[in-house]
Amino acid sequence: MGCKKIVEDQIKIAKDSKQYKGPKKVLILGASSGYGLATRISLAFGGSKSDTIGVSFEKEGTEKKVGSAGWYNNIWFKEAAEKEGLIAKNFIGDAFSHEMRKEVLEYIKDEFGGKIDLLVYSVASGVRQDPDTGIVHRSCIKPINEEFGGYTLNIQKEEIEYMSVESATEEEIANTVKVMGGEDWSHWVKTLVDEDVCNEGFKSVAYSYIGGDITRAVYRDGTIGQAKEHLEQTAVELNTLVSEKLGGEVYTSVNRAITTKASAFIPCFSIYASVLFKVMAEQGKEEPCMEHTHRLLADMIYGDSPNFDAQGRMRPDSWELTDEIQEKSVNIYNDITEENFKELCDFKLYKKYFMNLNGFEADGVDYDSDVDLEWLSTLRP
Repeated sequence: MGCKKIVEDQIKIAKDSKQYKGPKKVLILGASSGYGLATRISLAFGGSKSDTIGVSFEKEGTEKKVGSAGWYNNIWFKEAAEKEGLIAKNFIGDAFSHEMRKEVLEYIKDEFGGKIDLLVYSVASGVRQDPDTGIVHRSCIKPINEEFGGYTLNIQKEEIEYMSVESATEEEIANTVKVMGGEDWSHWVKTLVDEDVCNEGFKSVAYSYIGGDITRAVYRDGTIGQAKEHLEQTAVELNTLVSEKLGGEVYTSVNRAITTKASAFIPCFSIYASVLFKVMAEQGKEEPCMEHTHRLLADMIYGDSPNFDAQGRMRPDSWELTDEIQEKSVNIYNDITEENFKELCDFKLYKKYFMNLNGFEADGVDYDSDVDLEWLSTLRP
């Protein structure tokens, strides 16, 4: 029920924010939380009235265990969208597989009007099985050519802990690129184009991240950074294909730092994010995931203020990376200790964002009240 309230709150933000005209038929890979869910909500309720297909890998609840937060996010989004006459189709399964591509293609052709206007790639996974070889690849979050260490937030204990990570091997780098790079995105775009299910002017956007100097060694200069560079290079190749065949565009969007379930495993990232939240709030530029995503879509992708860099990447993260915000963040970060971190960073906000990801600490929800599990089990995404 916490997930229901959080989805409703995000829908309200989209409805109350700047309205824009965008795509009518959209496919979102990785649609059940974070940037993917925010994108879906903005497109459906932010003026475009988009019909959407969402693909995500989530777990249904059992008699012994509650389902994943994304499972319920999918349910509540679908319920809200259908109340407004919109199509909200959910596919639950492995977005990396040929079988999933086949299922989605058949649905687009048979029940979704035959063609789509936008593909958003927001898949976040630590594991990928190559659909051709069957080999399972596992990504890792490690620096390259050096060991790296830093404090990270332990939300449960409400303290910070030092974490160090050894340098990645060549195999670990290659596996991370295989999982988190642009190969799967390329498979999807090329399949959609080859199967003639894309409208003229078709767009595809994949979400990326760069960050500042604090996280550079373990993120952008590390294994994940190698994967993101591959993703961004893939965008250039796909843009040539799509622009020639459909007069469309393909690019990456470099989004701002947000709280994620994986961030606890990246040394220094959670501390950096909690410092950043405080500094950006002081500057009047703190944007939760929903607001940031809506600005990206309303002002840039489907607005009149696109912000591309020299490499052709969309840059809504420009607020995060201003010299003033980065300098203040670095100064605070360097002064943080185990004793003063709650005063110097916005731990409460970071924790709230993290808990919200999992359906907790939603405003106005009585978590002590009973839930009819039999009724809940009848709801399907």
